[in-house]
Amino acid sequence: MIRIFSILVGAFFTLALLLGFGTGAYNFITDPPAAKVEATFGKHPGHLSLASDGPLGKFDKAQLKRGFEVYSGVCASCHSIKQVAYRNLVHVGLTEKEVKDFAAKATINAKDPLTGEMKDRPGQPSDKFPPVVYAGKGNPPDLSLITKARHGGAAYVHALLTGYQNPPANLPKENQPGEGLFYNPYFANLNIAMPAPLTSEGQVTYSDGTKATVDQMAQDVSAFLVWTAEPELEQRHQTGAWWVLFLLFATTLAYMSYRNIWAEKKGH
Repeated sequence: MIRIFSILVGAFFTLALLLGFGTGAYNFITDPPAAKVEATFGKHPGHLSLASDGPLGKFDKAQLKRGFEVYSGVCASCHSIKQVAYRNLVHVGLTEKEVKDFAAKATINAKDPLTGEMKDRPGQPSDKFPPVVYAGKGNPPDLSLITKARHGGAAYVHALLTGYQNPPANLPKENQPGEGLFYNPYFANLNIAMPAPLTSEGQVTYSDGTKATVDQMAQDVSAFLVWTAEPELEQRHQTGAWWVLFLLFATTLAYMSYRNIWAEKKGH
């Protein structure tokens, strides 16, 4: 009796599960959910080729320096890179004197080693970039790790910087950019509070004479932000390559030893 009852209970739950699944599938097919506006009008960033791509990639130091010039000339007024120390800028092509002079322009609130009190002083190469106090609308994110924090990385940053445009005519009214917002199909909800930062050719004067088009500036600052997020990338690639070579050597040696040992066994 108990066995029959258990079978009936199991059959009931199986039937209920199948009925629920079938009803859900039928409703999905006959009345599919409406696509979100973001999915309809949003765009995915295209491919951005950088010298640092791939397992053996290395930074293009000239591009990193140009990217730093874009950051310091355009982005630094709103966005900080507080995980980066000034002395690290020697790795993007600045001389030690340039780093020292650039750091000295910053005001750092630090403890006085003589009095123990907090006070302002000029920046030093050992200091990290200070947070940016932004008085405008919104809360601009720190860019130190932005290429790690956003899906698409450098390609997303490049697409966002070059993707500002007028909203399409068929964009629903409730999704139109309101006051202080700007349409950008690469941004998550299509409307972003940051106005287009790169607007015209020659906005930044490159020290190496490279023509500063909007696309060039966007590529260079994207490459620079890849470096701020992972300044040890080249060392990691080199270490990985040596480990792969070591493992190949060790595997070959182990296989040869195995063959040699079993060859002697078979000889007996």
